[in-house]
Amino acid sequence: MYHAPNVYYHNPYYFHVPMQHYGAQQPGFWTIPDYAGYNAGMNNSIVLKDYGGEPFVVNINNATKQNNTFRTALWTGDHLQVTLMSLNVGEEIGLEMHPDVDQFLRIEQGQGIVRMGKSKDNLNFERNVFDDSAIMLPAGTWHNLINTGNVPLKLYSIYAPPNHPFGTVHPTKEAAAAEEEGRSHSNGNLVFGKTPDDWIRHTQFLVNEGLEDVKRGINATHILQEFILMGVLVGKGYSPEKAYETVEEWERTGESKLLQQSKNM
Repeated sequence: MYHAPNVYYHNPYYFHVPMQHYGAQQPGFWTIPDYAGYNAGMNNSIVLKDYGGEPFVVNINNATKQNNTFRTALWTGDHLQVTLMSLNVGEEIGLEMHPDVDQFLRIEQGQGIVRMGKSKDNLNFERNVFDDSAIMLPAGTWHNLINTGNVPLKLYSIYAPPNHPFGTVHPTKEAAAAEEEGRSHSNGNLVFGKTPDDWIRHTQFLVNEGLEDVKRGINATHILQEFILMGVLVGKGYSPEKAYETVEEWERTGESKLLQQSKNM
């Protein structure tokens, strides 16, 4: 059989040919912007923060392996949330259950054991997991994930709907437990991870802005419409500042005709 010179065959259908690498320096070819490390190499760092509420692209493998916290929220939206997690050698997430939240976990580094069951006393589903394993956790299922390897277990989690407040960062498992314990001993029930007083402090910015609108003589109907809308957005994961900016933009651009009408009443 004749073999063309300088061509190396791996099988009858595929062979290597010289490839031209196109980049930003070559005219006539475009490149994708570097959105939070999408184009970054493994040695390039990614700013790990909550990008929720905005379109977002990230190299999730890089971001997950870069994260060294027990939990960091990467994207919190209206209907789902992405968090990064890192479990130290021998560490576990801890037995838990989310009544109304489906959860997806993907391992990017390390190995462990995942246990699940309908009761916390009967975890009859057990699997070994490792790099590239995907784990689906139905709402109402008790579960735990334990690092059984000799390196940190790096993974990301998708909650639907969100399970933690926007911008959540738990440096360690102990910090996460302390925060939850502190809230459980405070007055009032938790609502999306915050006590009533937590929410009051969190939304103080909106209270201040509403009082300024009162001073400016804006009619009460318009103020109530705006700030109720802002409160809804905050409950969906927006920061108070982002919620304020969004509703003001709806009015300014005319996306909300009703807001414009009530302002002119």
